Amino acid sequence: MIRAVLSAIIAVFLPLSAMAAVDIEDVKTPGGFTAWLVEEHSIPFAAIEIRFRGGTSLDAPGKRGAVNLMTGLIEEGSGEMDSQEFAAAREALASSMRFDSGRDTLSVSFRFLTENRDASVALLKQALTDPTFSEDALERVRAQVISGIRSDATDPGEIARARFDALAWGVHPYGTPQEGSLESVSALTRDDMMAAFKAAIAKDRVYVGAVGDITPAELSVVLDTLLGDLPETGAPLPPKAVFQLPAGETAVDFDTPQAVAIFGQEGIERDDPDFFAAYILSEILGGHGVESRLTEEVRSKRGLTYGIGAYLVPMDLGALAIGQVATVAERMPETVDVVRAEWARIAEEGVTEEELEAAKLYLTGAYPLRFDGNGTIAQILVGMQMDGLPIDYIATRNDKVNAVTLAEANRVAKRIFRPAELGFVVVGPEAALSPAN
Repeated sequence: MIRAVLSAIIAVFLPLSAMAAVDIEDVKTPGGFTAWLVEEHSIPFAAIEIRFRGGTSLDAPGKRGAVNLMTGLIEEGSGEMDSQEFAAAREALASSMRFDSGRDTLSVSFRFLTENRDASVALLKQALTDPTFSEDALERVRAQVISGIRSDATDPGEIARARFDALAWGVHPYGTPQEGSLESVSALTRDDMMAAFKAAIAKDRVYVGAVGDITPAELSVVLDTLLGDLPETGAPLPPKAVFQLPAGETAVDFDTPQAVAIFGQEGIERDDPDFFAAYILSEILGGHGVESRLTEEVRSKRGLTYGIGAYLVPMDLGALAIGQVATVAERMPETVDVVRAEWARIAEEGVTEEELEAAKLYLTGAYPLRFDGNGTIAQILVGMQMDGLPIDYIATRNDKVNAVTLAEANRVAKRIFRPAELGFVVVGPEAALSPAN
């Protein structure tokens, strides 16, 4: 019953229709932590999003999958509690603690009722400072990860993604699956979990966003309590990744009636002055908010697929302009040709004023819809900090979109879409791998 009440609160809390009204406070704690806070006291509930920079890219050599596996173990017992006791304590408090890891971050999504704040904070602190990583839990979670790895090995989309990453990033951590391999995950030990924990969770890489029924003074106490006993530093971050995907097509023979292609080239960094123009262009070329060029040419005109998309992926250590499409094997060569032609057309001809204005209208209109709950807003606040954006970005973001001119967009189109560098990884049977001409 308590969990149902909490879910209802999460669903309705703090919908924001006017982004300019979001009042973000920059909170500095006595312990030296920084957080961005949006106070909202109408409901006795708050969300705190904590992220540690580095994520699965911090795996030690020969230990691929360690951070991912470790993250899955954090709530499987801490202190004197086993996994069932920890879950029961969390349930009794109607709090939520979700741990997740990605290429660049390890995140902690924390939700709690005001009346249970102190006890909820104490429970999360125990998980963040005294995880048990018991052998029973390790084997149970390891089995789940291995099951996922085996499943991915039979999924054409996952096979394509893994080959694309390997070709694009080589020996950099971006080049291998963050879940690890059957061999690497099977060999991980409890000592490896402790090492991964110390590498990934430390004071020198933490970012915090908070939304809800909590004041700056109260948030300061919470953060110094939660994070004050963490190690000062974690493992060094990896170097920048060097993009090296070969142009043209790389074929992966796989017996499946529905072939998959992932295509792309090096993208654009989030802090690049041309980013907003590039963002709009990617929406016009392959976005899902408006009728994109790829959707029009590949799906609507030719019926080659049910869906196709292309988008920008600016990561901490590298950037992609990437897309994906699936179609019946016999029609994949034609699909590749059409994608290649559209990539070249936007570079050579640019976009029209009508396309530009339609994309702006969609992107600015859709932006407020992101602010649909306290947890989501806390995540946005953290993302802003990690991207180095100013505290007033929410209020000014749409102005930056609208400021992009047609001349600017078409200049950037020539810069970022480079058809001679476009690479495809195609997974499917022989019919999908043959040239169309």
